[in-house]
Amino acid sequence: MKTSIATVSISGTLSEKLAAVAASGFDGVEIFENDFLTFDGSPAEVGRMVRDHGLEVTLFQPFRDFEGLPEPHRSRAFDRAERKFDVMQELGTELMLVCSSVSPLALGGIDRAADDLRELGERAARRGLRVGYEALAWGRHVNDHRDAWEIVRRADHPNIGLILDSFHTLSRNIDLRSIRSIPGDRIFIVQLADAPRIEMDLLYLSRHFRNMPGEGDLPVVDFMQAVAATGYDGALSLEIFNDQFRGGSPRAIAEDGHRSLVYLMDRVRRREPVAKGALAMPDRVEVLGVEFVEFTADRAEAETLGSLLGTMGFHAVASHREKSVTLWRQGRDHGGVNIVINTEQQGFAHSSYLVHGASAYAVGLKVPDASAAIERSRALGAEIFLPEANEGEGAMAAIRGIGGGLIYFLDEADDVWSREFVWSGATPQGASPLLAIDHVAQSMQAEELPSWLLFYTSILDADKLAEVDIVDPAGLIRSQVVENASGTLRLTLNGADNHRTLAGHFIAESFGSGVQHVAFRTDDIFAAADHMLRSGFRPLAISRNYYDDIEVRFGLEPDFVDRLRDESILYDRDEDGEYFQIYGPTYGEGFFFEIVERRAGYRGYGAANAPFRIAAQKRSLRPAGMPAL
Repeated sequence: MKTSIATVSISGTLSEKLAAVAASGFDGVEIFENDFLTFDGSPAEVGRMVRDHGLEVTLFQPFRDFEGLPEPHRSRAFDRAERKFDVMQELGTELMLVCSSVSPLALGGIDRAADDLRELGERAARRGLRVGYEALAWGRHVNDHRDAWEIVRRADHPNIGLILDSFHTLSRNIDLRSIRSIPGDRIFIVQLADAPRIEMDLLYLSRHFRNMPGEGDLPVVDFMQAVAATGYDGALSLEIFNDQFRGGSPRAIAEDGHRSLVYLMDRVRRREPVAKGALAMPDRVEVLGVEFVEFTADRAEAETLGSLLGTMGFHAVASHREKSVTLWRQGRDHGGVNIVINTEQQGFAHSSYLVHGASAYAVGLKVPDASAAIERSRALGAEIFLPEANEGEGAMAAIRGIGGGLIYFLDEADDVWSREFVWSGATPQGASPLLAIDHVAQSMQAEELPSWLLFYTSILDADKLAEVDIVDPAGLIRSQVVENASGTLRLTLNGADNHRTLAGHFIAESFGSGVQHVAFRTDDIFAAADHMLRSGFRPLAISRNYYDDIEVRFGLEPDFVDRLRDESILYDRDEDGEYFQIYGPTYGEGFFFEIVERRAGYRGYGAANAPFRIAAQKRSLRPAGMPAL
């Protein structure tokens, strides 16, 4: 599979774009005409720049409003085409995109358009060039790839072919079976883009909201499956118009783009094994559970964090054999809930502390095959974090995640705790109120959200849920969940647009995105609340008005609501079950713990309660004398 991306898809100068495209692993680049026109150099210089980066120019585009014009406009269109052919030859590319006309002067008629393209094909052939014809979803007379193919078929010229674009086909809900009948050698290039399902003008949607395959809601895999069935084995190229991408990091957007293409073809290969050029890699990683969350802190902050964990039923049960690392646990001997506190004064954890302060910088995921997980991550362009040379053969590999933090993969049979830790011998008394890590919540800038959704869903065997708007008094938070079917992996990703929201404040004051809260699961919220209260836990105080509202809204018994109020427990219910939440105190710049109980089939996250929780947290955020965490 040859990968390509249009320069219009990423931000920066032409030089910056080419550098980002090359560094991200693409084979080629489409030169968007405006990027060329704004460059202060000749076409030959651009061509040399492209080749110096190890790339090829896969396409020059777009050539607009060509077919179906009356004279003298028709002759002028051919003159324009000849000038573009001059540019292409200097650039060193042999393929140009002609998009269906939107000109009010254009006349309809498939034969008329075919005649124009046949003559253009003759002119292109004399120069050793080719022309691809694409149906714009908003074209004046041609807005369907089926009509575009019929025009190409009737033009009957070897230098005239079809260009398929997933956005133009999928946004109009065109039957994909029609693609399978097109000969693969008559498709000159395939352009790919995804988009959210939003009811709006297609031109506006296309120009502002396209995104990478896998980041939107269009059935791009079905589209590519149909393309693969034609025998097409040419380049797959991204053409993305997106306002956020135009202002983002060229390298980050290009890396997302390459990852999206590799992941797309991996999915196609698994559906259609005969697909040519697909990159073989291990399947998406099954996550058996969140094995641990690791914090980095100095000794004073570690003591504060340990005291809080103690009020929730955790005990310091083991210390690392060689490092200043403590394991806090509750639950069964082999398993349970594990929190690691790292106070090393060197290495990655300490570097993370120097940048972000005390923070949850690493998460460990239990998987069937850690090596396969790393192999898939590497194939999808994730940055691999290898253990330091002095850490021994048993040290775990990881990948870089949100905010530069780490995601460790642990083999199912690997007992890292016995291998690397010395146990204190202390056995916690009484039942453990908490059973497992229910979910991990990560906060980031809103424009990062699609990128991390793609990252997680391409590597892990998990899917994203519909986006939910969380109301913060200072603005909306875009929240989206990544979870697997078994519920052993749940990640909530929260995108903030401004620093005045709680999530935005956390990002700004922590100098980057990261884990903002960890939720523990219990099977008896009231027993857990009682156990923690007796241990000195002080839950987040919730407004009394909230409890008056849920009594009426859900038709709850007054005595039951009184009990919720007394324990500061929030409540939610849907058609499948009930949900209970307790929040711990907010430390530092917005980090917190949560305890939840899910009853029956409840699969949500209490989104309706978020505004009340945020308001309470803002009231309590960093009161005088409270240490930072």
